[in-house]
Amino acid sequence: MTGYEACVRCGLCLSACPTYLETMTETSGPRGRISLIKAVDEGALDLLSPGFVEQMSQCLDCRACEAACPSGVPYGRMLEEMRARIEHASAAARPPVASGVRRLLLHWLFAKPARMRAAARLLRIAQATGLTRLAALGGLAGAAQLAPHIPDHFFTPSGQRYEVPGAAGTAMLHAGCVMHVAFASVHEATIRMLNRARLSVVVPRAQGCCGAIAVHAGEDGFARELARVNIAAFERSGADVYVVNAAGCGSALKEYAQLLADDAAWSGRAKAFAQRVRDVTEVLDAMDLPAPGGRIDARVTYQEPCHLVHAQRVSAAPRRLLAKIPGLQLIEMDESALCCGSAGIYNLTEPEMSKRLRARKIERIAATGATIVASANPGCALQVAAGLRSAGIDAEVKHIVELLDRAYP
Repeated sequence: MTGYEACVRCGLCLSACPTYLETMTETSGPRGRISLIKAVDEGALDLLSPGFVEQMSQCLDCRACEAACPSGVPYGRMLEEMRARIEHASAAARPPVASGVRRLLLHWLFAKPARMRAAARLLRIAQATGLTRLAALGGLAGAAQLAPHIPDHFFTPSGQRYEVPGAAGTAMLHAGCVMHVAFASVHEATIRMLNRARLSVVVPRAQGCCGAIAVHAGEDGFARELARVNIAAFERSGADVYVVNAAGCGSALKEYAQLLADDAAWSGRAKAFAQRVRDVTEVLDAMDLPAPGGRIDARVTYQEPCHLVHAQRVSAAPRRLLAKIPGLQLIEMDESALCCGSAGIYNLTEPEMSKRLRARKIERIAATGATIVASANPGCALQVAAGLRSAGIDAEVKHIVELLDRAYP
């Protein structure tokens, strides 16, 4: 592994690291973890030593340290490569039952959108009948609390086209895995906003999960399989830009060139693809939107998704879009860019640290007096909404495009 030699141990990353701020422990910060990675590479520390595995798992992979680093240390790449090595080394020793469950939840469920819809239908039935309350008996109360409410309809990618006369271009919408079953309203608002920006929209059937969950879990081979599906779908779509409304997905999609760098047949295609990926806030901010005809008279604060502000370095565009809405008061919160503790499935794999970070975030939100929390990522939305409910705070969580759409009656 390379990259850690660029670290000059200046410590500027520490104040940006969520787990370091919570523990004030060197090994729970980027600088300490880089030292551990170096020790493993040099043979001074065993790859599967419990302390090392714990630190690789405890890291949120939020990329805040990369944004703060003056030396350009590729921390996220080092972490993900090390997680892949840990996964490959530990897979053989994993009990067959555990391996089967992991494969079912990751490979089977995320491989095909239709399977995600089937699972979502079962969850919707459980939510409607109250069966989710039984989760507490099985020690899964936390997971049930964080599960998204499944609406009565999905946004199923089926080759839909939403044409605009005299369109300035065509956007392909990334339907995603969780987004298309739990956040159909966000996709619908996204399409309306893209159309208002004079962009036609296409939603190809042959697309799927971005692979972020697989990358974070150390399943790099599976992530590459998913990447090839989305690249091919975009190439066939004829679209000019690949639009994403989930920050975590956008970050993974923009890194396909890195993911497939060693694949001779796909590396060039992956690089061309990644150059066309844009978060929806980037696209709308760059287009000449008509002035909203409606108002939202509310105090709103913005929770910055880590993989939008740190990994993609998109921070100003969401704020400029919110500022376009008449009546909306944007109240900045302290530590708006500090991770809320969601981080993909982190709130399931590291529940205690996740709860600490969630409580920290809710304190910052409460101090603003906002009645609406704007975000741009489903994981953040679910995490923050659960925290608000737990704290008894009457505030709603909305995607930025939902607020924009609301301002166009």
